[in-house]
Amino acid sequence: MDLRALRYFVAVAEELNITRAAEKLNMSQPPLSNQMKALEEELGTLLFIRGKRHLTLTDAGTVLYRRAQQLLELSEQTQEEVRSLEGLAGKLNIGLVEGRAPYLLSRWISGFRLEFPQVSFSLWNGSGDDVLDRLHHGLADLALIAAPYNTELLEGFPVAHEPWTAFMSIRHPLAQKAGDFLPLKELAGQPLFIPSRRSRIESVRAWFREVGTEPLIAGELSSHIDAVALAEQNVGICIYPMTTYNDSDLVVKKVIVESERQIEYVLVWNRNQQQKELAQEFVNFVQDCLEEEQKGNVSYIIPDKEYLPPEGTLLL
Repeated sequence: MDLRALRYFVAVAEELNITRAAEKLNMSQPPLSNQMKALEEELGTLLFIRGKRHLTLTDAGTVLYRRAQQLLELSEQTQEEVRSLEGLAGKLNIGLVEGRAPYLLSRWISGFRLEFPQVSFSLWNGSGDDVLDRLHHGLADLALIAAPYNTELLEGFPVAHEPWTAFMSIRHPLAQKAGDFLPLKELAGQPLFIPSRRSRIESVRAWFREVGTEPLIAGELSSHIDAVALAEQNVGICIYPMTTYNDSDLVVKKVIVESERQIEYVLVWNRNQQQKELAQEFVNFVQDCLEEEQKGNVSYIIPDKEYLPPEGTLLL
């Protein structure tokens, strides 16, 4: 099973039609059909259910499709790493959560590419658990996630903090209350949508118990866009990091207080794997940026309304 066969298989799996896949690969149909049959014989299992007009992936085909995508991606990364040995060039693969993380990362990429214009970036957004899974399988060199993380497997450092807030429709009664802050106890009994990360769900439950109540969890989410959309439609209140960017006029955000919490963003990498030169150089650059921020020397725009939690605020 070579990489060429996997590329052919991925094309067929995506098109679910031999003719269209052959056109996509700029080859004729019979050789492609023979390649798929040979791959099935090599693996000893059917990969497709062949209908009159289209194909359907079997369970084995679905597994191979997922793994083939990862193997082809790793192959591309390996080629980039080998080419980068001739100088600081190549592609840096970074997984990141939504919220404030993309805005932090964009600041660093902007400055980094001024120094190293031959470096390109591949960014992948997802939930914290999904991002860490990609890092574990070698599909990402670095990850920008929210704490906590497994310090036995990962190494990293904090890069930013922001408060946990309540996203709600402007029509919601709590949105009509004056001020930009909302006591946690006022969320009792409200249908809530909270981040889907497993460790976060239990942390939210423990948080509410501090004020003598249990959260009414109506659903889980992993996207800032979803939080805004749900709040706009007044489906419920979303507990989510502030993420002061891309505001909607239909959504009100209030910092949750009287048991205030903050989220900590961290840049992490695999502790037990040797870090490639390009990734290490980027880590060094980020650390330099953070030191300059402490001195008040920044070359990028920080929104005026960016809110920082008080020092000593507990993490969630």
